[in-house]
Amino acid sequence: MSNALKILVGTMTGTAQLVAQEVELTLDGEHLQVSSQPMDGLDSAVFAPGGLFLICTSTYGQGDVPDNARPLFLDLEARRPDLSGIRYGVIALGDKTYADTFCFGGKKFDALLASLGAKRIGEMMLHDASSGAMPEELAAPWSTAWIALAKAA
Repeated sequence: MSNALKILVGTMTGTAQLVAQEVELTLDGEHLQVSSQPMDGLDSAVFAPGGLFLICTSTYGQGDVPDNARPLFLDLEARRPDLSGIRYGVIALGDKTYADTFCFGGKKFDALLASLGAKRIGEMMLHDASSGAMPEELAAPWSTAWIALAKAA
């Protein structure tokens, strides 16, 4: 396993950024170089030459990816690069009040990355804002279990 993890953050209000920072703090010291980066201005080249990624994104509007994630998402759809060298996980933030589009920001990234050959590690973390639980508090134990799966794979 590579000893680097890049967290790509799609956010409108900053919540996904808080979650990414918590994951970064949690995994620091796991013999891992962890960095988080907002998706602003990124395109499909961010996935070259491969490696381990964590998509941390909210859902916006009618089940859309956040505005800052849209250019990356559209570029991946248009260019359709071979991402078979990518392993990834997804932290998807949503609200079950909107049942028809719950966590679609993360689910859309998951489906797109998988269609391009990337391999997801473990299950997605789906956070429900209406549950009252803080996503950053749930992300810490989830990310510890997730990174253990990544190291074992």
